[in-house]
Amino acid sequence: MSFFNKVLASFGVGGAKVDTKLERSTYVAGEMMSGEVEVYGGNIDQQIDSIHLTVYTTYIRESDDKKYTEVAPVKKLKINEPFIIKSNETKVIPFSIELPVDTPITIGKTQVWVSTGLDIKNAADPGDKDYIEVKPSKLAKQILEEVQQLGFQLRKAECEQASKRMRKNYPFVQEFEFIPTSGPYRGRLDELEIVFLAQSEQSAEILMQVDRKVRGIGSFLAEAFEMDESHIRMTITTQDLPNLQEKLKQIISNHL
Repeated sequence: MSFFNKVLASFGVGGAKVDTKLERSTYVAGEMMSGEVEVYGGNIDQQIDSIHLTVYTTYIRESDDKKYTEVAPVKKLKINEPFIIKSNETKVIPFSIELPVDTPITIGKTQVWVSTGLDIKNAADPGDKDYIEVKPSKLAKQILEEVQQLGFQLRKAECEQASKRMRKNYPFVQEFEFIPTSGPYRGRLDELEIVFLAQSEQSAEILMQVDRKVRGIGSFLAEAFEMDESHIRMTITTQDLPNLQEKLKQIISNHL
């Protein structure tokens, strides 16, 4: 029976299982996540080489005019040294893992989850997946809110594959697409796009694309050759927050 159980466990049948329990399901980017990993022994004793937690997200990759949803790790953490989980035993292992401040926020189709895996010698590795809601950091939140205060409405938010020159920590960037619905830019801009290139607690490097509304005979050619677009790369710090709306307004107006 023991040999039969070992064979089954090698295929993941009757082997150890894992269940991760986070303290909550909603976090602000940059926060520390805490919880417990519960490991349940199967029909036989097994050696657990490691338990690893990985925070994943999704992004869109385009190829040959088709869009594909890809998965990318945001943060990885090994939480234990090797140990033996005995038959029918339960072990509870507490953990803490920092959610990076530049973790994409879960808006639109973007998803973020914590994946837990057990590395088991000579056996299939069981896993667990827990989806979380990620809200923007304090700085990113204020940037997005100030843009909306200028009369823009968020139309679309998505993580997209980044070009090599735009890549920082990840193979993607998160893009926020706004349209002017009121205020001084309604009728003057088609859209405004904000891309977060990199973030820390004190600063955010962003790329802003101002898409002007072009009129007249030359408007078709202007749009065809993207002459109606201006790209502005800038860094916004916490010291800019008191006058952030005025700073954004001046930058956008200078590129009309």
